[in-house]
Amino acid sequence: MLLKVGEAKKISLKFKCKNNEGLKDSFHGKTIYWAPPPDAPNRNKKKFLNNLITISLMIKGAFVFSLFLDPFCEVKHGCSFAIVEDLCCNKDRIGKVSFEHCPKGFKVNIGACQNECSELRCGDIPIKFPFRLKDKQPDHCGYPGFDLSCNGSNNTVLELPISVKFTVTDINYRSQVIQVVDPDGCVPRQLHKLNPSASAFQFKGDYQSDYTLFNCSPADRNLYHQIPCLSETSHQMLAIDSDSSIDAFPISSCTKLYNLPRVPYGILFKSEHVRLEWFKPACKHCERKGRKCRLKNNNHTESETECFKVGKQGVILGSFSFVVALVSLHRLYTSDRKQTMIEEFLENYRALKPTRYSYADIKRITNTFRDKLGQGTFGTVYKGKLSNEIFVAVKILNNSKGNGEEFINEVGTLGRIHYVNVVRLVGYCADGFRRALVYEFAPNGSLQNFITSADSNNHFLGWEKLQYIALSVAKGIEYLHNGCDQRILHFDIKPHNVLLDENFNPKISDFGLSKLCANDQSAVSLTTARGTMGYIAPEVFSRNFGNVSYKSDVYSFGMLLLEMVGGRKNVQVTEANSSQVYFPEWIYNLLDQGEDIRIHVEQEIDAKIAKKLAIVGLWCIQWYPVDRPSMKAVVQMLEGEDNVKMPPNPFSSTASTRDNVTMPAKRPRQELPVISELD
Repeated sequence: MLLKVGEAKKISLKFKCKNNEGLKDSFHGKTIYWAPPPDAPNRNKKKFLNNLITISLMIKGAFVFSLFLDPFCEVKHGCSFAIVEDLCCNKDRIGKVSFEHCPKGFKVNIGACQNECSELRCGDIPIKFPFRLKDKQPDHCGYPGFDLSCNGSNNTVLELPISVKFTVTDINYRSQVIQVVDPDGCVPRQLHKLNPSASAFQFKGDYQSDYTLFNCSPADRNLYHQIPCLSETSHQMLAIDSDSSIDAFPISSCTKLYNLPRVPYGILFKSEHVRLEWFKPACKHCERKGRKCRLKNNNHTESETECFKVGKQGVILGSFSFVVALVSLHRLYTSDRKQTMIEEFLENYRALKPTRYSYADIKRITNTFRDKLGQGTFGTVYKGKLSNEIFVAVKILNNSKGNGEEFINEVGTLGRIHYVNVVRLVGYCADGFRRALVYEFAPNGSLQNFITSADSNNHFLGWEKLQYIALSVAKGIEYLHNGCDQRILHFDIKPHNVLLDENFNPKISDFGLSKLCANDQSAVSLTTARGTMGYIAPEVFSRNFGNVSYKSDVYSFGMLLLEMVGGRKNVQVTEANSSQVYFPEWIYNLLDQGEDIRIHVEQEIDAKIAKKLAIVGLWCIQWYPVDRPSMKAVVQMLEGEDNVKMPPNPFSSTASTRDNVTMPAKRPRQELPVISELD
């Protein structure tokens, strides 16, 4: 088969090993191509290169020239040429070829090269559609407004209207985000020149505000709103967001400069990388299908895109080489698939990662704190709404309480958890002295609201729903103990910290007292007792009961179960007997004597559920941690049959009599202040 002028075909050439005279074979039976040994005369090398150029001139198009080793070539003193990289050659250009010894021979593959719009690199940045590299690729290789350039330092440069130049540090084609920095390290210096309406990109980030910039004298010190890279000893540059009152800032000697619309907080005050996203062209669907994206019909003016399949490489001669190629292709496919999975995971994690909001964002989200949901020890909770119409709960932390440990615990713990029965931390605010936490909204409030209204059927969820809630909370705690890279101890499990969504699915919340430890760590140290009175395990108060560990959460969960059971009482509590008997002990005595708990039940199955919850709860509140089950065992008991055996009597040393007429009141609950640890 002869190759006609102007044709471009995939051609495979096989060079066979001879001896140290060189490697020979024929091209279409007419022309001999030589790959001489390194010590051969230069004229032979020149002849080889000239013939290679002849090939490119014959094809009149682009082709790939690549090397494959042939293990069947057993000549000890054979030689070959080595190619540093695949050669994309055309009639005007030829790649570099060097020579080296190759005892096992080699094969050469000439196949169709990717076209002029193939992926290029500038430094570590891969450049492909919708971007193009100016001066090296024609216009139709990129989407309008996506031109990049490669400077003398091998840095990729993005130019935005008008005359704003950033250095590119990363491009995520799957999420359609490009990350850039200012070459001089001061992004705010260029922002006033930026024309967002004329750009193909938008700032990525939820905490964006309109800002007004002021040039102020050093006397009007306001470090919180100062732009560091624009401020000097002789003056300071302030940025005040549109949601703030200018009257609250000392700007009497300031000069207003200009306005900046919709700028992320971190760009102005923290010199963070700028993340820009593009929505058009939308090539995500092509990437997900393993295809590439390009302009339709290579038309740079219409800006319409299409997906296309990636072309295959040329054929490799030889049975062994074919097998090697199949193995390589399989590895490549597996690697690409893993990379795709990793990229999807990172993108999903980015979507779930807590967002940092400014205080102006918090005010906007809560509509200036209009809808108050509740008040707690560490702060006030308000209802809010994000820009995507999703409702959230915003806790404004009280600066007079604690030393910021609750804030650090919440962000550090919830930021790494994504579990169905654990409340999700949507974002947080650390804006100067102002701190806030933004959670997913639970419209049905806390479990506390549904287990304390003893005499009202209006709020009764039903025993099957209570059993479902108990099991879900148990699974959530078990996940905290065993499902993360570090064990998370909550230390404040109680009904008030179990939130219910619109379908009454429980969410464990309030990780302000939580503590991280290694999964194999059997005990943790506490400098102070922590938790809510009535739910705190004995060992948290006194080490005489054992070490503080994950079993402390088991105790708190047991008290929660007993309150779920006892909260549905239908008998009158009298002041005379309310403090005579400890409530869990009263429950134990009833069950131990085979009597009914005398709670609100309508069917036999309800009584079985209530009894099961009570028995599991009693297992969990054993005085000594070693006698309590793990949360994994608790889940198994709740999921198993109803005939859970009674635990040992934890109250045997405090023999007390049971009142046959009335139910004892539950011990009063109160928030536990800081208490010195007991030795």
